[in-house]
Amino acid sequence: MYYVLLTLGFVFCVFGIVGFIYMWIAKRFSFFDKFKALVGVVLGGLLLWITLPSLKYMIFKEYDVVKGSCTIEIDSSGRSSEAIFRMPDTDEVFSFSDIPELDAYGKAIPYYCEVTVSKDHMFEVDYKIYDAESKELITNK
Repeated sequence: MYYVLLTLGFVFCVFGIVGFIYMWIAKRFSFFDKFKALVGVVLGGLLLWITLPSLKYMIFKEYDVVKGSCTIEIDSSGRSSEAIFRMPDTDEVFSFSDIPELDAYGKAIPYYCEVTVSKDHMFEVDYKIYDAESKELITNK
């Protein structure tokens, strides 16, 4: 997901800048063309502003592993579902688009989780879910 956001940010910025250059060369400045180019630059800049600080961690695979008890909830609002990992030990919440196959989900079912994230804890990489008592590996991504 990280690389998709980074690529979209780059593409939107490039298309927005090319749109402004084209308007300047053609000497056509319609409102809709200016709006499209401005939205492209702003949206691309926002995506780059979010993703670029984590770029060195993702390229060099400098990850942190957050360990501790967790609860896993399934959020199926909208078109897609996602698994939400809540880690009460560190007060962090991580979400993954793939849903692990477990017997039970929810706040009442505790697990022991190891979630791998970027060093700045902005982007999730993978997870391992263990049984809370026996620490036996149940599933991983």
